[in-house]
Amino acid sequence: QVQLVESGGGSVQAGGSLRLSCAASTYTYSSLRMGWFREAPGKEREGVATIYTGEGGPRYADSVKGRFTLSRSNAKTTVYLQMNSLKPEDTAMYYCAAAPFLPSGSILRPDAYNYWGQGTQVTVSS
Repeated sequence: QVQLVESGGGSVQAGGSLRLSCAASTYTYSSLRMGWFREAPGKEREGVATIYTGEGGPRYADSVKGRFTLSRSNAKTTVYLQMNSLKPEDTAMYYCAAAPFLPSGSILRPDAYNYWGQGTQVTVSS
């Protein structure tokens, strides 16, 4: 089992920055695939970025490449999503999710993840 707690959401003006955090707690898994997803009202939940707490670097959705950066803590228990150059279309509820292992073709698919946090709201005004 995995417990996930997100934090760092808020309201910013277009062009501003926010840093989201996701703290993971588990006694079951030594490594996790962790990802950030977002969901705006009336729209499908979409993958934003993902990273494995073991080996490998982050992967990003095309819509956020060059603006968002995903990183791991030294202890690999927390992941951070640094969001720069925010746009109004980035406004959404952001969720942290985790799974023990995923094939490369599923790492940004919401339906592939087992565990989910409560979400944190991000609002970007123009």
